[in-house]
Amino acid sequence: MGCCNRRCGLIAGAVFGAVVAILGGILIPVGKSIIEETVEKEVVLEPGTQAYENWESIGVSVYRQFWLLDVQNAQEVLQDGAIPVVVEKGPYTYRTRYLPKENITFNPNHTVSFMLPQGAIFEPSMSVGTEEDKVTSLNLGVAGAYSLVPKLLHALLEFRIKASKSSLFQNRTVGEMLWGYYDPLLKDNIGLFLPYNGTYDGIYNVFDGKDDISKVGFIDSWRGESVLQFWGDKYCDMINGTDASSFPPFLDKKPLYFFSSDICRSVSAGFEQSMDLKGIKVYRYVLQPNTLASPKVNPDNQCFCRNEVTTKNCTLAGVLDLSSCQAGRPIYISLAHFLGGSKSLLENVKGLNPSEKHHGTYLDVEPTTGFTLRFAKRIQVNMMYGPSNVITVLKKVKDYTIFPLVWMNETASVDDATADMLKKELITRIEMLDIIQKALLGTGVATFVLCLISYCVVRRNQSKIV
Repeated sequence: MGCCNRRCGLIAGAVFGAVVAILGGILIPVGKSIIEETVEKEVVLEPGTQAYENWESIGVSVYRQFWLLDVQNAQEVLQDGAIPVVVEKGPYTYRTRYLPKENITFNPNHTVSFMLPQGAIFEPSMSVGTEEDKVTSLNLGVAGAYSLVPKLLHALLEFRIKASKSSLFQNRTVGEMLWGYYDPLLKDNIGLFLPYNGTYDGIYNVFDGKDDISKVGFIDSWRGESVLQFWGDKYCDMINGTDASSFPPFLDKKPLYFFSSDICRSVSAGFEQSMDLKGIKVYRYVLQPNTLASPKVNPDNQCFCRNEVTTKNCTLAGVLDLSSCQAGRPIYISLAHFLGGSKSLLENVKGLNPSEKHHGTYLDVEPTTGFTLRFAKRIQVNMMYGPSNVITVLKKVKDYTIFPLVWMNETASVDDATADMLKKELITRIEMLDIIQKALLGTGVATFVLCLISYCVVRRNQSKIV
């Protein structure tokens, strides 16, 4: 009787273990479905969701840090044709993206349109000096006129340069270089980021994700166009992905695509590694190595090559000619310190030391929600000038030079309060559900196996007795 009860108990235990294991197994797809439904509900762009609150008005502080490249040997360059030597001066830090989106309009086709106001507030405590600090830099008016004025009229330009007492380099304040000053040559206000305060980026039109969560945040159109009008090519004019502030949920480590109006094109970032950010697992994405590769290495970039002379028959890597979206001005964008650029860029200007750690661009994205929790967008603004037999201040210049003016680090990171909220509302629940699933499955399997083995042992011992 005792053996019978023992066998029955073991059988019941095995059945119980099997049931518990099955329950744990069932919870895996059920739990996954619950998680997906919860996340999809919160990442849709509509009033009341977590995504909308962060999207409408960025909850974290975004800063733009500027390092201006201060020329150390201006007279030697002018008189002897010496290679320019620069020393970075900064950071000069500004708070940006603090204004909420305006004219938000929800459309019947599951898109939402808006305007993105732009503004910058100087942060003295995060800067090395004031906006009145002086810097010696390239004369924006002279460099711009060199490219904009046809060579046949360079004699007239030479007269204007002398009459306005302009030179190849100039001494300006940090504030003037960034935000504008009156230029005596062009007789107009010019600056690296003029105009900025009080202006708008957009109109943007993005998908809200209600009908298709895989497209949430994707840009449908910018400035009323579904494609860009800068490059004259179907590939280069594509507007791909989001604005990089967030991506569709449930990332799988595939490349992410986003559009940046700062550089007038779409780019992609590849998965580098998983990291911990304030207790939250994030995926780090970095710019793809072929983003600014020469067309000889990446043929897809052929349509970004606008000037075969200055780019040495489109073999120059590491810079992007923005003249087509900058009203013809010879503006070139690169990574900071010409990171990843051709060797000649660093040979034509001395004093730059590219480093992936300090000058690379990255995004840290929470993979379940697709929210970007930390980022650093590091780009450098350059202008081109070249040799001339007519313009005196350029007669000693030996070759076309892409000259670095300033590099910028636009950066932000999730604050402690937001991180704690995200962990409490989502991450902790997901982890708890995962623990319960594994605990039930593990306990059930262990109980089933243990009872089954014990049952077999009892049966074997009983057989020996008989």
